[in-house]
Amino acid sequence: MTLETVATNRSHGGTQGVYRHASTATCTPMEFSVFVPDHAPGTHLPVVWYLSGLTCTQANVTEKGEFRAACAEHGLIFVAPDTSPRGDGVPDDPEGAYDFGLGAGFYLDATRAPFDRHYRMKTYLEDELPGVIAKHFPADMARQSIMGHSMGGHGALTFGLRNPGRFRAVSAFSPIVAPSQVPWGEKAFSGYLGDDRTAWGEHDACAMIEAGARVDEILVDQGTADGFLAEQLKPELLADACAKAGIDLTLRMQEGYDHSYFFISSFMADHLAWHAKRLKA
Repeated sequence: MTLETVATNRSHGGTQGVYRHASTATCTPMEFSVFVPDHAPGTHLPVVWYLSGLTCTQANVTEKGEFRAACAEHGLIFVAPDTSPRGDGVPDDPEGAYDFGLGAGFYLDATRAPFDRHYRMKTYLEDELPGVIAKHFPADMARQSIMGHSMGGHGALTFGLRNPGRFRAVSAFSPIVAPSQVPWGEKAFSGYLGDDRTAWGEHDACAMIEAGARVDEILVDQGTADGFLAEQLKPELLADACAKAGIDLTLRMQEGYDHSYFFISSFMADHLAWHAKRLKA
């Protein structure tokens, strides 16, 4: 497995890198970023996965997320993958819309042609990329957690619910909590998975909880001035599902904040401190 270093920079007493490899899951080159704080030789550090939202690559959080100081303080490796496969021959939305295709992989394995060959983000993130991280970085893979924003918040919730033994903490910023019930998710799921809503439920946090999936606790921050709040995000559905299931959900409605990285960066350190406490327990 060959790993290409695209760029590295010193920052906050650590190394911020961007890397590229040939993915067998997506059959494309894939890029991701990793921040590794300085550490004693032989030390292995806990890993926080961050899943980005619609239209993003790993660059958005890497450049605007303001996570490095907190990761250096708590001794956390921060991994940010891309949101979808890219490259020649990778199909996109035929109308060029932002909410499907490139930049909008929705962290699932597509089953509908022509997307089923490349759009395999579930397999990539659950199986392939963790192996790359374990091989090439000083990562303690027994201590992992996951977080994300918007579409990536959807991914963090579903990956956490599907793998409660792997991720010690799950949090999200402005997550799509019930994609089967909102326009973004309905478009993506029908395009990637077809019309069988039973298959959709396997990638819908609220439906997963209703079907019995469990984690001990979830942290969510949501801005009250988020333009997508009422139509696409609907955090009240997650609150209701968690209450019925006995999951400890901390849902913080942050007054005046929107959907942007101005919001995410404002509460990133809080989330990382929350993750660090659980990763070091």
